[in-house]
Amino acid sequence: MDATDGGRRQLGASGITVSAIGVGTNRWAVGVNDGAVIETWRALEAGGIDFIDTAEVYGFGKSERLVGKCLEGGVGAGLVATKFAPFIARTSASHLLGALDRSLARLGRTSVDLYYVHFPFPFTDLAFFAEGLAEAAKSGKARAVGVSNFSADQMRRTADLLARSGVPLAANEVSYSLLNRKPERNGVLEACRELGVALVAYFPLASGKLAGRDGAANDPRLERLKGALGQAAGARGATASQVALAWLLARDPCVIPIPGATKAPHATANAAAMSLRLTPEEFAAIDAASA
Repeated sequence: MDATDGGRRQLGASGITVSAIGVGTNRWAVGVNDGAVIETWRALEAGGIDFIDTAEVYGFGKSERLVGKCLEGGVGAGLVATKFAPFIARTSASHLLGALDRSLARLGRTSVDLYYVHFPFPFTDLAFFAEGLAEAAKSGKARAVGVSNFSADQMRRTADLLARSGVPLAANEVSYSLLNRKPERNGVLEACRELGVALVAYFPLASGKLAGRDGAANDPRLERLKGALGQAAGARGATASQVALAWLLARDPCVIPIPGATKAPHATANAAAMSLRLTPEEFAAIDAASA
């Protein structure tokens, strides 16, 4: 199976392409010094990864500031995604636009490549979010807009509302891995295909479980999965985590995994997964072990 298309993937119909694997930065603001973060970013760039995902709530803005520091001076060609958190009393278009301005200030940028609503707040009219996202796109402060943790129905409704303003929904960021295949069952992956929307997969290594950092005690499924990943990895001198990322890339061309990385070696290893190709037999064996 061909896992990538030249190492690039489309952010929906936005016209923006990003590296087939990105990086999540929610841990950059917790217990990691600035020097290690910058070394990690340099390793990502060297490996061909340019899609960097952050949010205003990561370290109360610290992650955004560190992303800005990595990209200051125009070094590299980083494509930045950040998110608006619609907590209580922050449920209007004006709140979203104000938060975007503050995120841009922390990032040191005049525009962001992708701006998400971080999650659907209960009982909030999706039209408020769509209005704010559309205005962000039309103002040029966001090159593309998306949602995160939205259901298939919420995705479709938001896409329809945005379309009325001539703005495409570019992405839905959800948890997706070989240990969490809910997007396949709850209709999100199907909706992404139908709407031409990217599925940005956070926790693609199941918080380290697929990288071997957690034991598989009392978890027969994880044990089976590690065996299948290990077999494919051993056949090509790769790691289990690289094979797990390659499987997601091969699963569907709309999928863009964003594993976290806080050390340069991890960043280099993740980037190498973009060039890893699984055979149909390997893909099927991993799929069966994950079921």
